[in-house]
Amino acid sequence: MLKIAVGNLDLNLLVALDALLRERSVSAAARQLGLSTSAMSRTLSRLRTALGDPVLVPAGRTMVATAHAEAIADEVRALTEAVRSVLSPPPSVDIREVRRDFTIRANDAFVLLYAARLSALVTDAAPGMRLRFASRPNKEIQPLRDAAIDLDIGVVPGDGAELRGQKLFDDTFIGVARFGHPLFDEEPITAERYAACAHVVASRRGAFTGPVDDALAALGLTRKISLVVPNYPAVAAVAAASDLVGLVPRSYHPADVPGLTRMFELPVATPAFVIAQTWHPRMDADPVHRWLRGLIFEAFRSEPKR
Repeated sequence: MLKIAVGNLDLNLLVALDALLRERSVSAAARQLGLSTSAMSRTLSRLRTALGDPVLVPAGRTMVATAHAEAIADEVRALTEAVRSVLSPPPSVDIREVRRDFTIRANDAFVLLYAARLSALVTDAAPGMRLRFASRPNKEIQPLRDAAIDLDIGVVPGDGAELRGQKLFDDTFIGVARFGHPLFDEEPITAERYAACAHVVASRRGAFTGPVDDALAALGLTRKISLVVPNYPAVAAVAAASDLVGLVPRSYHPADVPGLTRMFELPVATPAFVIAQTWHPRMDADPVHRWLRGLIFEAFRSEPKR
């Protein structure tokens, strides 16, 4: 039996009234709702008080509904079914019949690398579903709370304790420079030779330092950062067109584009970081949102390791 009270309104009375009007018997209604006969008798008394009507009255060995109870029986049944529907798990869906748009926030490099593939996967399985990629200027979690975005993909925001997340892959940093750069004249690339180059870094906040600087500082080295750009695609483009050395995530592999840049392992260790999809708990049980999360997770689980 439902256990719901809203203010002074006890929806359990609605369910009990529906059972009584269907069964026209206190004992039968009690069995239907898993209550004792005495408990159902007390509920009938409460209903009589609430409605100002006897509801059921004896007629020989049976009970019959009053005129008022008969008049409201259909409405009671419809309301009870509506309450049960609202308080039941969402029905299963045919994903091919879904018509829905989803907004995913991700950085520019992710969009360049993966948006086309994810769109193709979604369209193939759910032709009525569309993806909208939004820029990721920061890790602010309020858009997830406000449902302005459906998923965030990137480094997990650090201040969103209530958010749900799922790791897609681990990432690390690598260096990039143009083919023919003097850095490649000698092997191996040492920390000293790397630090001696002029560098370009990506920073949304315009910072002139990056994750490699602490590692260099531990060796007593400092690199010269000549240029700050807003994203990793810009780093690769600048490195391809100049003598500046760049730093990008391993997952962003500009060397896949012939003739642009050459990747190289950094001569110092930098911390790995996790790329995850993050969402608000309100979407946990949404069957279509859950399907999309599963598709994205499987797409990266099958992604070749670089």
